[in-house]
Amino acid sequence: MVHGPTAGSPAAASDSLAHGATAATAVATATVAATTATATATAAADGAAAAVSAAPGAAVPKDLPSVDRLLRDEAVTHLMARHGHAFVAAEARRLLEDWRRRAVEGTLAAHELRHLPAELERRCEQRLAPRMRRVINLTGTVLHTNLGRALLADEALQQVLACMGSPNNLEFDLARGERGDRDSLVESLLCEITGAEAATVVNNNAAAVLLGIAALAGGKEAIVSRGELVEIGGAFRMPDVMAAAGARLVEVGTTNRTHARDYQAAIGPQTALLLKVHTSNYAIQGFTASVSEAELAPIARAAGVPLMTDLGSGSLVDLAQWSLPAEPLPQQMLADGCDVVTFSGDKLLGGPQAGLIVGRQDLVQKIRKFPMKRALRLSKLPLAALEATLRLYLQPDRLTQDLPTLRLLTRPVDQIQAQADRLLARVQDAVAPRFAVRVSAMRGQIGSGSLPVETLPSSGLVLTPQLPGKRGVGRALDELLTALRALPLPVIARVQSDELWLDLRCLDEAREEGEFIDQLALLKESLA
Repeated sequence: MVHGPTAGSPAAASDSLAHGATAATAVATATVAATTATATATAAADGAAAAVSAAPGAAVPKDLPSVDRLLRDEAVTHLMARHGHAFVAAEARRLLEDWRRRAVEGTLAAHELRHLPAELERRCEQRLAPRMRRVINLTGTVLHTNLGRALLADEALQQVLACMGSPNNLEFDLARGERGDRDSLVESLLCEITGAEAATVVNNNAAAVLLGIAALAGGKEAIVSRGELVEIGGAFRMPDVMAAAGARLVEVGTTNRTHARDYQAAIGPQTALLLKVHTSNYAIQGFTASVSEAELAPIARAAGVPLMTDLGSGSLVDLAQWSLPAEPLPQQMLADGCDVVTFSGDKLLGGPQAGLIVGRQDLVQKIRKFPMKRALRLSKLPLAALEATLRLYLQPDRLTQDLPTLRLLTRPVDQIQAQADRLLARVQDAVAPRFAVRVSAMRGQIGSGSLPVETLPSSGLVLTPQLPGKRGVGRALDELLTALRALPLPVIARVQSDELWLDLRCLDEAREEGEFIDQLALLKESLA
């Protein structure tokens, strides 16, 4: 440590300037002086911290190694071989800074120093761990927006892997040997399944609605029932969508009742579009009236304006054949006279996130050529998954086997209950004595705004905190939820009536059941 004026001290710098040193020399000398002063201050602070934290068993800052010394440790060199010097050195620097602060605060125990290499390895692995991870969905909601909605079929996963790892014909016509249109990869499939004249796709259904309104009614009026001005997830409101698309909203009817005459009276010279919106994320019951697409289509034709309907979830098959609540189908809407129909790819259709637009050739072509389309177009990864998913619909008899969404929605309740019976003793062992476990009938949901009033019969396990009274129930359930989420393969459950419910409808017997069982020992250890 330097205590008096030296060539690098502030005093020496002042002396040099006094004797007419050049400006460059002065700057360099001052820089050295500042560095020396900083080092002196750091050493003094470390010394003061050492004096403060010199409690028995506590480490002091000077006990910590330098970054270079830590990287030369035999227990660390393998990390650099695996991850590279730059990454490991940066993590080592951050780790030592954190531990130095702890040493200054007096909270770093001396015995922890021997675990420094292991902690560095843990931090490296944690930093490189994926943020998006698989989870086990035991919420009872099949299409859970927060958990990724529809699961892709094996065929879709294989198609994605095959096409993403090598060049592909995204926009290349193999038959003609020239540039092609990416819509052509799925357009013929969509037309065959729905009966549409033409089809195009964008990155989600909100984009499909936005693009359709902008292309068909931008700068003009679009008429919609007041009862259909819905808000979907994330405060995404239909009036805002229409405004963003440049259309002037004309509301007709009332919140609960709209009649055909309301549309007819509102049509004028500036009317460019009649819009229907399926209220899939809420329901009005009681004294209600609405105008169906079949009733509205003749009104639209007589006025010479197109009729567009947004189906939201957009099932491509009649769910009633499996005793599920029926949803409007795109093919039925087209048959009823709709000119353009939009719907989602990752809800009841069971594919990747996408917005599908089907309908009249001239209108779909107008939508496809609208400048906004390029900004909203579907990329190669979801296109590959969507094409493979749509191909499954060519074999409708196999859908409940091959399409995960339909397989989960149609799973027999007795099969789910048998699974609950198998897991009962294992789960009880993992959470006892803090929780009691029983098999119970449950009601789940389709999810993602689809059929909000309807529920699905299911079965699962109910975990009840074993406490003398109500006090502490919330804390016990929070601790259990946290422990389940902290498992290597996180488990997501739901709380209902001061109990934790594990709805097993979505627990795949072939793969996830075994993975769930394998983690119960870790859960037991966490709760012990």
